[in-house]
Amino acid sequence: MQIYLPIAEMSVNVLVLIGIGGLVGFLSGVFGVGGGFLLTPFLIFIGVPPAVAVGTGANELVAASVSGMIAHWRRGNVDFQMGGVLLAGGMVGSLVGAWIFNLVYGLGQVDLLIGITYVVLLGGTGGLMFVESLKVILRTKEDAPPARKLHSHTWLHGLPFKMRFRRSKLYVSALLPLGIGFAIGILAAVMGVGGGFMLVPAMIYLLGMPTLLVVGTSLFQITFVTASATFFHALGNKTVDVVLALLLLVGAVVGAQIGARIGAQLKGEQLRVLLALIVLGVCLQLGYGLVATPGELFSMARAP
Repeated sequence: MQIYLPIAEMSVNVLVLIGIGGLVGFLSGVFGVGGGFLLTPFLIFIGVPPAVAVGTGANELVAASVSGMIAHWRRGNVDFQMGGVLLAGGMVGSLVGAWIFNLVYGLGQVDLLIGITYVVLLGGTGGLMFVESLKVILRTKEDAPPARKLHSHTWLHGLPFKMRFRRSKLYVSALLPLGIGFAIGILAAVMGVGGGFMLVPAMIYLLGMPTLLVVGTSLFQITFVTASATFFHALGNKTVDVVLALLLLVGAVVGAQIGARIGAQLKGEQLRVLLALIVLGVCLQLGYGLVATPGELFSMARAP
């Protein structure tokens, strides 16, 4: 059953869109990530224009993040003070990112920007995740190593404007979470992702937040940052397709429930290896698309 997407200006099978949403939701439920960094490439693979894929992907993440944030808030696993500082940086970052996206969009190079950004970040993140997970799996076969801290103090922790975050039991410079939020905001606008796949490790290893509070606090920040990025894309670039977002959301809700049940039966190291392989696979596909010869070649010349 075909449906016409007014903003993407193309017809797509409804079942394919629901299936993509279900697959991303399933992966989110299994691996505990937002899935936005996979949703946008999947949409590009089926022919959705990259600009529309980015704007609509951010829109779909808003609903998913709100649901998760409320669940963690009820359990008391959200540090609103830390989330507020991250959010302040994220709002500015999303504005800057939307400006960069709009500038490149006007130059006609937005496809190249999105492709290169995804290849670099997915390749780096997937590679590091795969290596680290293999090390953990190999260590489990030997004697347990001595416990070590998740983070170490560096020059970043000596920055001025220190704040005390009582919920997270931290006393760090406010510039650190502001900078992290700013970077994630840019990613949200340029890539159409919530940035959780980079925000969560940064909160654990750079800020030193308790793992129990990390997911809920990150979802709090992601909810508002992706909402602002969606607003900027809809207002400035007109690249948010509501019909596409709704169909993806239907599949994501069902897929997330199934994925959560399956994910509970796997070990953490196994989950990270599988996620790393999926990320690297998407990265290779996008990278191939950047260097492969187009199916239809054309040239532009001044008319006589």
